Amino acid sequence: MEREVDVVVIGGGPVGENVADRARAAGLEVVLVEHELLGGECTNWACVPSKTLLRSSAVLRAAKRVPGAAEAITGELDVAAVLRRRDYWVSDWKDDGDVEWLAGIGAELERGHGRLDGPRRVTVERPDGTELTLVARRAVAVAPGSDPVVPPIDGLADARPWTSRDATSVKHVPARLAIIGGGVVAVEMATAYAGLGADVTLLARSGLLGAMEPFAGEAVARGLEGLGASVRLGVETVKVERNDADEVVVTLGDGSTVTADEVLVATGRKPRTESLGIETVGLEPGAWLEVDDTLLVQGLPDSEGAGWLYAVGDVNHRALLTHQGKYQARAAGDVIAARALGRPVDAAPWGAHVATADHSAVPSVVFSEPECVSVGLTAKGAERAGRSVRVADVDLGAVSGAGILADGYDGHARLVVDTDLGTVVGATFVGQDVAELLQAATIAIVGEVSVDRLWHAVPAFPTMSEVWLRLLEALGRPGAVEVESAEEPAETEETAA
Repeated sequence: MEREVDVVVIGGGPVGENVADRARAAGLEVVLVEHELLGGECTNWACVPSKTLLRSSAVLRAAKRVPGAAEAITGELDVAAVLRRRDYWVSDWKDDGDVEWLAGIGAELERGHGRLDGPRRVTVERPDGTELTLVARRAVAVAPGSDPVVPPIDGLADARPWTSRDATSVKHVPARLAIIGGGVVAVEMATAYAGLGADVTLLARSGLLGAMEPFAGEAVARGLEGLGASVRLGVETVKVERNDADEVVVTLGDGSTVTADEVLVATGRKPRTESLGIETVGLEPGAWLEVDDTLLVQGLPDSEGAGWLYAVGDVNHRALLTHQGKYQARAAGDVIAARALGRPVDAAPWGAHVATADHSAVPSVVFSEPECVSVGLTAKGAERAGRSVRVADVDLGAVSGAGILADGYDGHARLVVDTDLGTVVGATFVGQDVAELLQAATIAIVGEVSVDRLWHAVPAFPTMSEVWLRLLEALGRPGAVEVESAEEPAETEETAA
């Protein structure tokens, strides 16, 4: 069976849903194709369940850092209640709410596996074995997401390793968990499972959170050790096997071993393009899809025409974060509609139809112990980009709001300033509850607010946001008159005479 529609979206996660929403809002006929649950990875197996698994133990730790509240704690974490709350937030892995929402915006859902079958053509393999071919009059947007990589370590694939989905959908917490990796998933799941009472061993080939400032990973290593986890850095996993007792034995490059009940692999992601049919339009299966800032796929053969295939979210490898994928999706849905309806396209940097922020203002939150958040460039990243920079560092624990939040507050803040532009180009905050500090930094970078003007953005006292004042003080107040000490009075006309 074959039918024509305006727009076909492959992938029903938050990214695909946002493309559909924006295209549909412009009056285009939209069919969304999804073979799993609507809401995708984020809603069902990533962001939402992982953060609910982390939240309860984080609250308990926070209460223990405040005298008065600490004395009121008389019990232990209720792990079963944590898992029930997780189940509530993922709707028991049912997508009825998303289905209702999609119908509410007037888009159509096709259950099944969608793949390209030539220019503007999408074949859907339905669960009942039938096939439907959708021909897109205007555009096809692919938003299939990405899958975890299981590296070719000897014996690993046969040892029934966990991936992130297993870790977030667990029904029983293992007594011992080994984690291979040092990125966001690795440290968040190490934090979650240590908080849930598991004996956690984290194995990383280098440091932790390598994309952030070095002090972030160092703080997380200390934080995990404070939770009782074992953090082993600079180690290589060379072999993994299940023994007769169904234990996982991980052998490291130095010959030592780690024995656990389960092993979680968190070593990166790969695009879901192997079975997407992109070879039918001259692209390489299994590859990331290169796009321009309007999310149009680049590299299509001239014979296939241009301006119809969009790749949004993880699959384009620009920023593998749900919020950034949704940002791209809003731009893509709007530009698809503008081009379809013959309206002007604003493709200039920071225009309505582009994803400019992917290049310079990507906010990231790691819900670890402690939290680590960043946006823009690190100090080294800015230098590598050829920028002339100044760096301001502040002990976040010295800010009154942080000290009131928790006794013995331990945290750090950094601003990276482009001295030629006079604007902030990077910010990193590490410490308890720093996630809510991030949006202010993101606005400063996106808005290209001058550091001089930021002095007039007065933070309320006593909040943690007062760290902004301390960071500006570290940079130096513009126009301030430096007075020399009394021991060495400044020279005047009289003293000079």
